[in-house]
Amino acid sequence: MSLDAPATARKEALPIALRIEDLSHEAAGVARDGGKVVFVEGALPGEQVLARIRRRGRGFDLAETVEVLEPSPDRVEPRCPHFGVCGGCVLQHLAPPAQIAAKQKQLLDNFRRIGGVEPERVLPPLVAEPWGYRRRARLSVRLVPKKGRVVVGFRERQPRFIADLRRCEVLEPVIGTRLEVLGEMLGTLGIAHAIPQIEVATGDGMPALVFRHLEPLAEGDAGRLSAFGQAQGIAIYLQPGGNDSVHRLWPQEHELVFSLPQRGITYRFHPLDFVQVNARINAAMIEHALALLDLRGEERVLDLFCGLGNFTLPLAQAAAYVVGVEGEAGLVQRARDNARANGLEAKTGFHVADLAQDLRGLAWTREPYDAVLLDPPRTGAQALLEQLRFPQARKVLYVSCHPGSLARDARILATQHGFRLVAAGVMDMFPHTAHVESIALFERD
Repeated sequence: MSLDAPATARKEALPIALRIEDLSHEAAGVARDGGKVVFVEGALPGEQVLARIRRRGRGFDLAETVEVLEPSPDRVEPRCPHFGVCGGCVLQHLAPPAQIAAKQKQLLDNFRRIGGVEPERVLPPLVAEPWGYRRRARLSVRLVPKKGRVVVGFRERQPRFIADLRRCEVLEPVIGTRLEVLGEMLGTLGIAHAIPQIEVATGDGMPALVFRHLEPLAEGDAGRLSAFGQAQGIAIYLQPGGNDSVHRLWPQEHELVFSLPQRGITYRFHPLDFVQVNARINAAMIEHALALLDLRGEERVLDLFCGLGNFTLPLAQAAAYVVGVEGEAGLVQRARDNARANGLEAKTGFHVADLAQDLRGLAWTREPYDAVLLDPPRTGAQALLEQLRFPQARKVLYVSCHPGSLARDARILATQHGFRLVAAGVMDMFPHTAHVESIALFERD
């Protein structure tokens, strides 16, 4: 049962006093009422709160904080006026160092409980500026006749609704400070009712907005969108259908790029491509990964779930050769193009393969590798790890966006592949949210 599930029962009239013992993986306070677990939205560990039960279940209850009787020393005033309604951030009331500590605890708890392993060394967390960091996002859009305007924002904690945002403190400011004028412009369009979402993509230069529209543009809409882009310095793209229908409206020439100045590497990407959300943490993460792998220039490295070459190209600078594998053909083509543009084509090879399916018979799986880097989606790499053994690899570096799937896969690496969990730690890729990004190094004796 999700903490965001709508209440099906009447809220109980009288609040109850609860002592908060822990923080759940969805950032709710964890308490006990007569031995039964209660998840309390808006409460922090160590606090005494008055909470109102909003849903009872057989295994646990869901509640909301009515009053904080004894606040945690780590409680802070949220910066965003939409906090508590918008579902984009759930931890702005917790000081950033305490957020990191909670995520580190969750990672280690998952290793013990799910993986049956513990890291020999806990890595210092990777942190950066916790505001204005988000360079990729999907904004929901809805024309609300009762309000007489278009609402733009993330989903509310009750996901049936869209939070009516005037600005967003975690989006890159070039977009986050323009949400109000964006909504006003959308209200002038003839197809305002037919735009369900906008994709945000920013890099080192002009940012981009991709407008998904379910009907053809009305007369004058193209001009209004272009004029908005020119006035705000934002490239405008349209998406009338699937991902392959995305095309540029304004300006005539535009490309998205981001760079790793310390590596002299530049990546070109499309506005719907997956790139790591937090540019500062991404750059630090790449350096962290290279330091952990400690390559000497002679190794062959396998980079699985390689995307557009985020890790592949820096690895190629440090190793003899890197093979990158990714399931999306468009990303693989971008990876090849990026390798060529950065003078690394001769040291890289890329393949398209669905890494959750049967990999038997693919030539790259039979080649020897000295090290493997895994950067899977939230579901993890279980299907892959149950097929491939990497018999010559001495190190596996696992970059994870879900501590539960990482812990499960750590058990597979330990029990089926003979690896030790040498080091692990968290990376603050998503400040103020419940997302836990982590990195783990496994080694064979």
